[in-house]
Amino acid sequence: MVHALEVLPGGSAGPPASGFEVAYVAPDGTGLRRPLPEAWAVSFEHARPVRAFASYRRQRNLPGLWWSATTGGHVGYESWLERDQVMLLDFDPAVVGISSQPFWLFWSAANGRPVSHAPDYFARREDGTGVVVDCRPADRRGLRDVVKFEATAAACAEVGWEFRLLGAPDAVVVRNVRWLAGYRHPRHGVEPAASRLREVFAEPLPLMDGAAAAGEPLAVLPVLFHLLWSHELTVDVSVPLHSGSLVSPGAGR
Repeated sequence: MVHALEVLPGGSAGPPASGFEVAYVAPDGTGLRRPLPEAWAVSFEHARPVRAFASYRRQRNLPGLWWSATTGGHVGYESWLERDQVMLLDFDPAVVGISSQPFWLFWSAANGRPVSHAPDYFARREDGTGVVVDCRPADRRGLRDVVKFEATAAACAEVGWEFRLLGAPDAVVVRNVRWLAGYRHPRHGVEPAASRLREVFAEPLPLMDGAAAAGEPLAVLPVLFHLLWSHELTVDVSVPLHSGSLVSPGAGR
């Protein structure tokens, strides 16, 4: 599930879909640079960040690390917007790998000037396809930024990756998923409560009614929220989560 999605075409402001190179850092720390067509099969979801996440006094943006249930490790972010978007990638059941600042993309502008850009995220989906993500509020996309985003979209089209330029996600979705994210760690999948909840919600039931039927609500609610995070059970996160929210069986990851 991905929200606040905008997919850019190749666009007229960017370069033609050719002549791109990528530089990246392999998991063992080796730096590599090669033409984009030769790198399309690289597991960028395992690449190290090509840029450091700076932190200093009076910093306007807020960098940090998101512990990803998908990868079992930390994924960096440089703003609250990026934090929210990496959280939604982590919640997406189709995503099996995520990396931040996965590569530098290089190309030449029409005047011959060299240009570079490091996208914010690379995500690998379960079907093997790749997604390149840039995060930028709609009101903070200057002309130079738009040109880079369109060039990145053209590069992605060349190798069959999807490109997403994401702004602020839906506030209700973010609040709901952020709540469930508090229970994303596997330690919350406690048995036998998890099995009992799967049985209770084999047919759709209101959230608190099902929790009470499964046991002491204070004990089973953290397990229920974990099952909702992992999509073993499902609920509509586009509306505020409440005691009467209808919980149904999910497809799982």
